[in-house]
Amino acid sequence: MEAFYRTHAYLVEHTNAPVRRALMDEIDWNDRLIGIKGTRGVGKTTFLLQYAKEKFGTDRSCLFINMNNFYFSDHSIVDFAREFQRRGGRVLLIDQVFKHPGWSKELRMCYDELPNLKIVFTGSSVMRLKEENTELRDIVKSYNLRGFSFREYLNLRTGLNLPPFTLEEILSNHESLARKVLQKIRPVEYLQEYLHHGFYPFFLEKRNFNENLLKTMNMMVEVDILLIKQIELKYLSKIKKLLYKLAVDGPQAPNVSQLATDIQTSRATVMNYIKYLTDARLINMIFPLGEEFPKKPAKIMMHNSNLMYAIYPVKVDTQDVLETFFANSLWKDHKVNRGDKNSSFIVDELMPFKICVEGVKIKNNPEVTYALHKAEIGRGNQIPLWMFGFLY
Repeated sequence: MEAFYRTHAYLVEHTNAPVRRALMDEIDWNDRLIGIKGTRGVGKTTFLLQYAKEKFGTDRSCLFINMNNFYFSDHSIVDFAREFQRRGGRVLLIDQVFKHPGWSKELRMCYDELPNLKIVFTGSSVMRLKEENTELRDIVKSYNLRGFSFREYLNLRTGLNLPPFTLEEILSNHESLARKVLQKIRPVEYLQEYLHHGFYPFFLEKRNFNENLLKTMNMMVEVDILLIKQIELKYLSKIKKLLYKLAVDGPQAPNVSQLATDIQTSRATVMNYIKYLTDARLINMIFPLGEEFPKKPAKIMMHNSNLMYAIYPVKVDTQDVLETFFANSLWKDHKVNRGDKNSSFIVDELMPFKICVEGVKIKNNPEVTYALHKAEIGRGNQIPLWMFGFLY
């Protein structure tokens, strides 16, 4: 146990989160079992350690452990938690919990047997804590940690503390909000670099960003999808080929029959793989109004624009990138459906939005809200696209 305390102390001491994530204040830390999901690479480990540093410092009542540790190949989470509590432990932080066989059953036992112990764990976005997990469904509070928003990226790059806006604030008061931001910074000057490499925190590392992202994408498929969904290794190449084809085809309705032929599997399996890639936050499915999975999506997009530049940079289309940025920014708190002939998307089932590249002539329709690529400040129903990156 002393070895775990020493590791915890070292990690907390050397943790320095580059930007404080808004999720830190959204979580009700009084809950006894908290799950923090997120795609690989968005900073879940750093988030846990930052929580430990903020709330506990070097206090031994809080302990961070990682299921990658070989100790847990021969010891249960329950036995460890009992011993930790016996030594005065109150908060156990468990990173990558899904790496431990039977993790959900053991967390349930901890919850039932150790009412004075709080457990916060991280896991993959592929985990379905509410939908599929009968042991934890009624007791776990689940949250999602996303990659950096454009606002968080700006704060990181400039040292500013720009606040988020709600969609309602943007729609009703965007001119005034934009002027306040423009007094401090010109966001348009930073937007392209964010689209290319700003979503994942590891752009801060002194390594090639695209190589790092490709490695992370492979880990998402090889570990998160195969391990959690219990898929045999021999099917890995099919899932990777499917992801590549979806990326190269660009945002459009998938031809499921053709994809099934291309990767030599059934239509039903293609749809399952598409769902797994969506859960892993590698792609987004956009449906017509009133429809959802298992219906065929109207459009498949990459989950964020960084992935587009990493997987097939020679075919990156500006309109597709901007639409991907918009959809990904809205996704956290809003529903995004396919638009009609006059719009790119319908948001929350009633608001049509059209994403406009610089230089495109707008036939202004008062029923539609236009998101303008390189505009710094808008007017009426025409709003700068960068502002939608301030939604979280």
